[in-house]
Amino acid sequence: MIRRNAYRTLAVLSLLATAPALTPALAADPALDRNRELKDCATQAETAPDAAFDRALRWQEAGGGDFARLCQALALFHKGDFKAAGGRLEELAGVLGKDDPKAAASILARGGWAWLRAGDQKRAERLYSAALDRQPGDVDLLIDRAFARAEAERFWDAIADLDAALAKDPTRADAYLYRASAQKALSNYRQALADIGHALELKPGDPEAILLRGNVKALSGGLAGAREDWALVARLAPDSESGKAAAVNLERVARMTGAGTAPAPEAPKAEKPKSP
Repeated sequence: MIRRNAYRTLAVLSLLATAPALTPALAADPALDRNRELKDCATQAETAPDAAFDRALRWQEAGGGDFARLCQALALFHKGDFKAAGGRLEELAGVLGKDDPKAAASILARGGWAWLRAGDQKRAERLYSAALDRQPGDVDLLIDRAFARAEAERFWDAIADLDAALAKDPTRADAYLYRASAQKALSNYRQALADIGHALELKPGDPEAILLRGNVKALSGGLAGAREDWALVARLAPDSESGKAAAVNLERVARMTGAGTAPAPEAPKAEKPKSP
């Protein structure tokens, strides 16, 4: 299953709250200064994680406390130290989210994605489940947990989460597409094609959906229709991961059909998040 940006936007309420223009008295409020510093540090972590980590260390020495540690965790994630980031985020969720279930869920979701990037699907699922305990029925969290379950090849459990997500928000094209990927993995091609159709109704011309439709057609014996889909993806988005995978599939068809062999379709590599 492909998750294009599972590293969800941090919704830590007061932790990253932005305020309107402040009076001098309010501007001197230490809590507001702390929120502003966290926001600036977290933003820096995206593009300059080493500098952000050093900044957060200095901030912690100056009394930044758990807010400074949160920025350190974000910097570690963007540096690629996913295990360290996941462990810190898991710990901080219980501290910074102690009285704020939404904040705790958001930090746990970030920790879950860090553990997933570290290759620990079981721990990632545990954190997503803990986040859902605090925010029951949250659609994004259900989709995130479904992705973790699919990565562990627990496709029926992933489908259960996606069913629940779509019951709450049937306009989520991504959830239909992820459920189609899980159905494909289970060789339920008819159900996969139906979900891809729903995804394309909501997001016409999506290259990822068209590529997946071609792959499912190829696996179910419809190679001619698969070729049409792959050619369309290659035209629509030649430089994307989907476009490159479609081009590989077309090359395989050209090489192998002459030998009487049906090629296995290529799927794009899972796109990991570019930014939080």
